[in-house]
Amino acid sequence: MTSPQQALFDAGEASAELPVCDHYAGIEARMVKSLALQAELGPVFDVTLDCEDGAPVGGEVEHARLVAEMVLSSRNVHGRCGVRVHPLGHPSFAGDVATIVAAAHARLAYVMLPKVESAADVLQAAAAIDAAGGAALPLHALVETHGALREVAAIAAHPRIESLSFGLMDFVSAHRGAIPASAMSADGQFTHPLVVRAKLEIAAACHAFSKTPSHSVVTEFADPAIVAHAARRAAREFGYTRMWSIHPGQIRVIVAAFSPDAGEVDEAIAIIDAAAAAGWAPIQRAGVLHDRASYRYFWRLLVRARRTGTHLPGHVERYFCATDPVAAVA
Repeated sequence: MTSPQQALFDAGEASAELPVCDHYAGIEARMVKSLALQAELGPVFDVTLDCEDGAPVGGEVEHARLVAEMVLSSRNVHGRCGVRVHPLGHPSFAGDVATIVAAAHARLAYVMLPKVESAADVLQAAAAIDAAGGAALPLHALVETHGALREVAAIAAHPRIESLSFGLMDFVSAHRGAIPASAMSADGQFTHPLVVRAKLEIAAACHAFSKTPSHSVVTEFADPAIVAHAARRAAREFGYTRMWSIHPGQIRVIVAAFSPDAGEVDEAIAIIDAAAAAGWAPIQRAGVLHDRASYRYFWRLLVRARRTGTHLPGHVERYFCATDPVAAVA
């Protein structure tokens, strides 16, 4: 059987499909809890162990050791555990890299770089990570400064970059009060023009270079309905395929919001089945023409469904056998 991945995509189009939720944990108890939940639910979300906001002042070295131990421990069942190090210009950046990357690079999923200002910052950080043994590690970066937004396409184009995240709160703060605090709320971040512009530029740059755009936080973590609404808007209106979680209660909500609806999955299965039967030539369904362009869309929808834990029929699962697109399609 020729898999849809083989039939529809060139080798150069293959890139990583990341879990739709990126959960941040900064203190030991929350790290343990998050990894336990990941072990239970499966790799439908990543766990990012946080040095930047998690390390106590004066305790950065000990915190980096804790993070390395967590990554290397049996708690990291699925190997989907990353780390956010301190910013490149911070005194603890080099120590984070020397302690965590050098010890745990074989079990790390990625390194998140906060507060990058330019593509040159990515190059410098990558060189340090490479020197510590992390040459194979994907890099994620936070776009939260004026400089990073100005160079977002160049940053997205860097071959080591796998994902870009929008740092909402730092971005708003960087405007020195010109953007109101309401723009950091679940509703306001989708309406203020400067914030909307930043979100759209990040998403567009990521998609142009087959990288994963990761949406910013929702601080109203106690209300699942607010989180779900924001996640759906991020996915369906702003082109984001991943989103941050800052509380365990947000994880299932975000995964569900980024999962395709049952009707979408059924339609995608019908179209891919018909396309495969036609040898990937054009077909019509309910009076609508479909060809390789729409096949790619519907196949990616099935990849996302599978990645978010949606049960798929056995014959659809067989499409995934020849080439596993969960690890191959963005």
